[in-house]
Amino acid sequence: MKARDLSELAVRNLREALLRNSLTTLGIAVGVASLVAMLSLGVGLQALASQRLMRSGLFDAVFVTSPRGFGGPGGGPGGGGGGGPARAAALKEAKPLDEDARRQLAQIPNVTEVYPQIRFAAQAQFGGSSTTTSVLGLPESSRASGAFEGMKGRFFASPQANEVILQKDFASELSTAPDSLIGKDLVLRYAERGSSRSSADANAGLLNALSGGGLGGGISVAPHEQKFHIAGIIESDPSAGIGGFGGARVFLPLATAEALHVAQPSDLQSLMSNAPSKPSYLALTVRAKSPKDVQQIEDAIKKQGFQAFSLLDATKGLRIFFTVFDLLLGLFGSLALTVASLGIINTLVMAILERRREIGILKALGATDGDVKRLFFAEAAAMGFLGGLLGVVGGWLIGRALTLGTTIYLKRQDLPGVQISSVPWWLALSAIGFAIVVSLAAGLYPAARAAKLNPVEALRYE
Repeated sequence: MKARDLSELAVRNLREALLRNSLTTLGIAVGVASLVAMLSLGVGLQALASQRLMRSGLFDAVFVTSPRGFGGPGGGPGGGGGGGPARAAALKEAKPLDEDARRQLAQIPNVTEVYPQIRFAAQAQFGGSSTTTSVLGLPESSRASGAFEGMKGRFFASPQANEVILQKDFASELSTAPDSLIGKDLVLRYAERGSSRSSADANAGLLNALSGGGLGGGISVAPHEQKFHIAGIIESDPSAGIGGFGGARVFLPLATAEALHVAQPSDLQSLMSNAPSKPSYLALTVRAKSPKDVQQIEDAIKKQGFQAFSLLDATKGLRIFFTVFDLLLGLFGSLALTVASLGIINTLVMAILERRREIGILKALGATDGDVKRLFFAEAAAMGFLGGLLGVVGGWLIGRALTLGTTIYLKRQDLPGVQISSVPWWLALSAIGFAIVVSLAAGLYPAARAAKLNPVEALRYE
């Protein structure tokens, strides 16, 4: 039997029992809609979580420190240091985390950005009052961070702007009306690292200054103050998500912070290790193109002699969680489709009873058992395709309704709306394909039963 004749027969048979076949197709559509709605919820929530975490800068970043750093191995948080000649020899051979190292790390494949952690203590002076606070330089890329959504005021006008953003709790210490600080000036007083005639003079002056000595010859650290324009007030601390490890209360552009030449603990570290007085950093943050590149970048950094760590393990745990979550949603959504498959079996079995005479005539005219099976498979596939198509549309509408309802609720709580449901093209095509497969599977028994009919008995059937 030709494919064209098979298609015409299948369409005609579906039209003859239009109501029953429509209800069966609708059952498939409901099953697919529930499946798509649940999976789209899982996909949407995963995309939302990934987007928020990616924008925070935590999961595409590698934090680099030098074995020379304070705080034990790697100079990073949680390190513990051992003493002895071996330790001293290792520190002596360790590479400094300076500007040369920064350029070297930037050459690693799939690295988009390398920036230092410039954090320092300063005295903030405003309105005749003075308070000590922690200041952190922010890279220009942090503009895209979700941490700055809903902030009062604006982000820095340029990477070199003489502007600051204040954390709201700190702004409340400066004024009872913190939002009124936007547009005003804040004076920061800090320790500036100066240049001297020789490395020895610089180191001597630095040690003298950091140990509380007088300001004598070869001074390399001196108090300095500078006025900054307050550009905005932010509710939370964004520094934890961009390699700053949190805790800062005043933020300024990274390029501006570098131009201040603020004395860093790494300067004292350089002095203690008898290294040249070339400025170095406590830590560098290396940003990757994608989280999948983090492991390769981290390995490359360690091969260059630096300490490195990332939150890659946390992302793996997150992916496992969402994989299990999607699996559970898919299983629950498939229950409705399983019920719909029973409707297909019922519809096709009833069609066999009603069309026994027709099947007998087809076989008498030369139709083979395979032709009869293909005819019933074609009808089942048609119902599965139409049901899958309607189900995808229905699932998308359910997802949109969930997103709309969630957005309305969040807006009433003065929170920004979110997209909690997403139907990507692969989910839509997979749902339609799955509906067709389930329909064909449901048609196995009716098709086999129809093919086994004896044409003589079928022709005698009334």
